[in-house]
Amino acid sequence: MSMSMSMSMSMSMSMFDRRSFSLGQRKGGRKGLGPLRGVVVVRADKYAVTGATGLVGRQLVKHLMSRGDEVNVLTRDKDKAKSQLGSFNALSFYSKTDWGSGIEGTKAVINLAGEPISTRWSEGIKKEIRDSRVNTTQYLADLIRSSKTKPEVFVSGSAIGFYGTSEDKTFTEESASGNDFLADVCKSWESAAYSSSSSSSSGVGDGDDGPRVVCLRTGLVLSKEGGILEKMVPLFQFFVGSPLGSGNQYMSWIHRDDLVALVVECIENSAYAGPVNGTAPQPVTMNAFSDTLALVLRRPMFLPPVPDLPIQILLGEGAILVLEGQKVIPKKAMDLGFKFKYEGIKKALEHAVRY
Repeated sequence: MSMSMSMSMSMSMSMFDRRSFSLGQRKGGRKGLGPLRGVVVVRADKYAVTGATGLVGRQLVKHLMSRGDEVNVLTRDKDKAKSQLGSFNALSFYSKTDWGSGIEGTKAVINLAGEPISTRWSEGIKKEIRDSRVNTTQYLADLIRSSKTKPEVFVSGSAIGFYGTSEDKTFTEESASGNDFLADVCKSWESAAYSSSSSSSSGVGDGDDGPRVVCLRTGLVLSKEGGILEKMVPLFQFFVGSPLGSGNQYMSWIHRDDLVALVVECIENSAYAGPVNGTAPQPVTMNAFSDTLALVLRRPMFLPPVPDLPIQILLGEGAILVLEGQKVIPKKAMDLGFKFKYEGIKKALEHAVRY
């Protein structure tokens, strides 16, 4: 069948989407995803995403578009979001007062919003950390409950900070919560997400009463475009990198590509509900992470570990993020057969520092 015939057939079926054709086309006629190789007529899904310009959100939007889906970007700044994500037929942008319209009729809402936490925690910063997560999630939950055509799934971000910190304990989704600031934030964050449905913390909705809810407790995301590697790689490249603190604290990490794949799996597999740990199967200590990063970058470490005190002076209460850790296992994802592309830290870092 010729390309023109395929286009004519797919255009006559308005309820379907030409995934390998129209979504590679920028508005204005410029092609954004490369040359056409054929046309597959399939139904397009539509997703609403907050935090779409962030480290994970950007990659998620790119992935959804590449497979032919449409994305409603829920943002506080439409112009900024457009400048970062581009203008494509598959993208629509909604300012906060219009988020309800952006949610209506979508297959899933993915909530990735939240202010950065890797800074010194003043009382004002702590309020921003909490409000940007809890209040935004509650706002979304209220909109979902009041929507006429509710999404099937609500995937809402959380963090492994839910468990508190420990050098010797291993945490799974069944573990109890901690009792520090971040643990309290995570508990309130997840509670807000569950309020979008009649579900309890099991995440299983009750038919028309709301969506299935997944709270994705994310670890340290590995990508050269942000997160911990954005801070550590330059230091190691200039031969001044070293472990922080004792080096014995665990780092529960995940490659960004695996996290995006896990988000999609949480949407498409109804067995995922309630808390899901967004971490790789093989957490490592700070010492092991630093040794592997030095090896991958081919930069030997000459300096001793950075002691606790200067980090505590620099970050205050926020020093807990780097001086204390938690060993978190993605038990639910593993039990459900999720295939991690990057299970071990060496392979993950080899890719993450380059792409």
